[in-house]
Parts: sequence; structure tokens; C-alpha cells
Amino acid sequence: MEQLSNFTSLGVGGPARKIVHAHTEEELIEFVKAADKSGEQVLILGGGSNLLISDSGFAGTVIRVESKGNALDYDACSGGMIEVSAGEDWDKFVSRVRVFDRKKSEVVTFTNEMCNFTYRNSIFKEEFGRYVVLTVSFQLRKGEQSLPISYAELANYLSVNLGDKATVVAVRAAVLELRGRKGMLWNTKDEIRSAGSFFINPILSKEIADKLPADAPRWPQSDGKIKTSAAWLMEHAGVTKGDKLAGAQISSKHVLALTNPGSATADDLIELAKMARAKVFEKFGIKLQAEVQLVGLDLN
Repeated sequence: MEQLSNFTSLGVGGPARKIVHAHTEEELIEFVKAADKSGEQVLILGGGSNLLISDSGFAGTVIRVESKGNALDYDACSGGMIEVSAGEDWDKFVSRVRVFDRKKSEVVTFTNEMCNFTYRNSIFKEEFGRYVVLTVSFQLRKGEQSLPISYAELANYLSVNLGDKATVVAVRAAVLELRGRKGMLWNTKDEIRSAGSFFINPILSKEIADKLPADAPRWPQSDGKIKTSAAWLMEHAGVTKGDKLAGAQISSKHVLALTNPGSATADDLIELAKMARAKVFEKFGIKLQAEVQLVGLDLN
């Protein structure tokens, strides 16, 4: 049986009872239909960059999405439209998404608004497992300038003021550089493997946010709630860069990245996450939620 560690950026994960490789949209749909018809558990596996699979592996069917290709249409007035297969890397802005609806057993299309994209959330998380992404279309604006820069760290790096614009090439390079410095990017040359940010930034009621220290980051949300920094909470609860538990380690670059320096197991990583989470809860009464998809594991 193939080890799922071969398909994840963390490099951990036990054997798959069954794994199939979908090279086309048609194959992907047929594999999903067949598994659903037989009552099999299904794990859709793309790039494996936001995933922590247990050491015992997965007892159902793993469908590895390997569809490739894209189509580009350009109009001098409205800009470009690009359609990208699910197996490709996505580095643009979503316009609409074609999915296979497992509940209805049919292909449907969502507009950007229908996807309900919010911070680390969407309809695909709200109804987790129901939809299998087939292709994503991106509406590309004509021009070389970015949208107004709204992140202070990015603005400082680019030497512009908040609200200013920069070239899209410069913005992309800056984002990759900043995330790379924090250990949030991974490639096959990296010696230490991670899944990027392990926890999401908590969104709190105003009453809970008011109890945080005055210097805690606060980002007001449209619904009156307050978003704060998971990294700040961890650091001020005693979690430090480089902390180790068995084979797992908090990144030396950023506390939000839990890493596998080479010999970590999934159990090591989940226990390290539990330790960090427990410290934050003890100090602030806030339970951090995983951004990484957990398969056969939980934080409780």
C-alpha cells in the first residue's frame, strides 16, 4: 500500500487502503461516483500542502487529483479570463468554480459570491466533503497595478503607504518573500517540511477581545467581531520558536508553522499542536482552531 506521506508537504501519513489517480475531470467524477455508490470513505488529495494525515493512514479511497491544463480568453476591454484545472497550482483571483456536487451527483457552477468566501472559510468548508472542485475560473483585471495594499507588513516591505498600489509583479514577489521568511512556503529543496499556518487567527466577540491585553492585535470585522493574531496569542502564552516535542518542532521562523525536521510522526505533530493550544487556552481562555485539515486526528 502506498504511504500518504509521499503526497503531503509535512511528509507524514500512513498507508492508503486504496489510492487512484485522476488525470482528467471525467476520471475524477467517475472515481467519486464509484466510491459514493459503494459507500466508501473518500479523501480528495490535491497538493497535500494543508493536510495532516494520521500515522494509521486512511481506510477508504484516496483520490489523487492530477488533472492539468488551462484555457485563456483575453478581451482588450475587460481583461482576461483563465480557467484552471483542479490539479494545477492556483495563484490568481477566483471568479467562479465548477464542482461535482456529491449530494446531487451533478456538476454545478458557483460564482465568487456563491462561494461565501470569508477569512479561512467558504461554502466548501461549511458543507465539507459535499463538493469536489473540478476547475476554477479567474477574472483578471487589465493593467499592471495591484489593488490598494491593505497589510502594513506588505506596505512596509514595498516602501509604500497603506492604500497605495504597486505593480502586481512586485506584490507577488513580496508576498512570496515574506511568507518564505516565516516558513510558510515549502518546496522539494527544503530540509524542514511544514503545512504553513497550523492555526487560524481567532475571530472573537467584542466582550472577549476586550479582555485581551492592550497590545494584542485587533482587526475589527464587518459584523462587529474582532480578529486577533494566533501567533501573538501563542507567543504570549509561552510557545516559542524552535520548541520541540519528540520529532516535531515549532518553526524557528514563525510560531504558527509546525514542522517536520525529518523524523516526525503525525502523532508528534498533533501532540505539539495540542501543547500549543493548551497553553493559549490556559493563558487567554481562547481555543485555537486548526487551519490544517486533520485526517484521522483531532485536537481534543
